[in-house]
Amino acid sequence: MWLILSDTHDNMQVLKRVGELVVEKKIEKIFHCGDFVAPFVLGNLLKDGVDFYGVFGNNDGEILLLNKRSNDRIKKPPFSLEVSGLKIVMMHEPVLVDTIARSQEFDLVMYGHTHEVDVKKVGKTLIINPGEACGYLSGRSTVYLFDPETREGELLEI
Repeated sequence: MWLILSDTHDNMQVLKRVGELVVEKKIEKIFHCGDFVAPFVLGNLLKDGVDFYGVFGNNDGEILLLNKRSNDRIKKPPFSLEVSGLKIVMMHEPVLVDTIARSQEFDLVMYGHTHEVDVKKVGKTLIINPGEACGYLSGRSTVYLFDPETREGELLEI
């Protein structure tokens, strides 16, 4: 099972719950679509035995320290990668999301920034914005659980 989240914005209560969710749901991979804000949040996201992938957001400070503490696992968006046979592009701001999806080059397009949930399919491409993990704007702290084998998932409020 994979965990996709975005916009944690230093909310340590939510990040503690994310850490619990990683154990509870046997999360194998975490994808963070930006706006960590400060490097101290990484302690709740970088777990032994769990692969981590991230991109920088527009509110991330101390980029050098975020980069160092993540062992260079937070990249400048857009960032494309292949994981478990799935072609993925990650970004924070929704730059050309629909155009990228229509290209059918990727299986997953992940983004954040808007603080609004957006999960839809365009052909074979699944677009996922898990909403805001922090819950500051909407009052809902949400993340997305994704099963890479079935290519299905569910939005969780945490």
